[in-house]
Amino acid sequence: MVRLKEIAEHVGVSITTVSRVIKNDPSRNVNPDTKKKIWKAVKELGYIPNEYARQLVLSSAQEKKHTKRIAWLASSRLAETNPYFSKIYSGINETLNDAGYTLLLISNEDLEDDVLFHQIIREKEVDGVLLIDEVDDEKLTEIKDLIPVVGVDFNYSDHAISTVDYDREEAAYQAVEHLITRGHEKIGFIGGGIGIEMTKEKRFKGFKKAMNDFELAIEKHWIINSNWCMEQSYLAAKKILSETKNNRPTAIFCAGDLLAIAAMRAAHELGLNIPSDIAFIGIDNNEMAQYIVPALTTISVPQYEMGVIAAKTLMSQIEDNPNMALKTLLPFELLVRQST
Repeated sequence: MVRLKEIAEHVGVSITTVSRVIKNDPSRNVNPDTKKKIWKAVKELGYIPNEYARQLVLSSAQEKKHTKRIAWLASSRLAETNPYFSKIYSGINETLNDAGYTLLLISNEDLEDDVLFHQIIREKEVDGVLLIDEVDDEKLTEIKDLIPVVGVDFNYSDHAISTVDYDREEAAYQAVEHLITRGHEKIGFIGGGIGIEMTKEKRFKGFKKAMNDFELAIEKHWIINSNWCMEQSYLAAKKILSETKNNRPTAIFCAGDLLAIAAMRAAHELGLNIPSDIAFIGIDNNEMAQYIVPALTTISVPQYEMGVIAAKTLMSQIEDNPNMALKTLLPFELLVRQST
């Protein structure tokens, strides 16, 4: 078992300095570069804190006691103010509470803090992690090697960890197919990218696949990357809908209901009738979608249930420790309303 002395020799500092860094002792300042070298050595040499080492020794006689704490990696903005993610959060929180677990909200900034990462992940202050925000591959690899991890939503659908999501590409395909069955051939798209690139986003892929399968032309100037911003969706929609009738789409598929609601406002301001002049369809089934005028046709996504299944999947891994990555796709539903 690796000891502080070996870390000190590896870095070329005193044992006291190593101990001070690992314990986050504020009584003396340690050079930031030295801190980085110490934490790097901790990771490379596989240092295990004394408390956890004692638990390993005792594990042969009794089962390691769980902390009954789960970390949720997401910004507070997503958990509290974004209606899509707040429903997922509610499903997670209520399911964990019913099972006697508590939820600890952490951010990417917390994971970048070596002291916090060591305390929360390496020292196993939490039994598992639910991931919403994207974390870099190196950090993800270290986390999943230490404790159970489940990814929720699109950021982790292609990683070798358990994930809970819905089939975004197929949902987008069905949304476009619905517009086509209503007689639309000139269809625009408003969505957002992964980083700055939209071509890899699965709802955009579903849009393209449907248009190609039905042999319909994709007009580049009707493809809008709003960066998931309602204001950008509104401004872009106003621009393309200001064109003459022959030069504008007859329908727009929006990759989120809030984007669709913003674009519909632009259509109203231009005096266009929805759906006879321009039709709209979204994805989410945001609560506001049924109350705007006209009510928004959308693909309903089971957000609360995604949270429930994610929490149950993680608890199962904590309690049973299955060595497999489970990929769970929940069903979605087309809700036809007045906007199409």
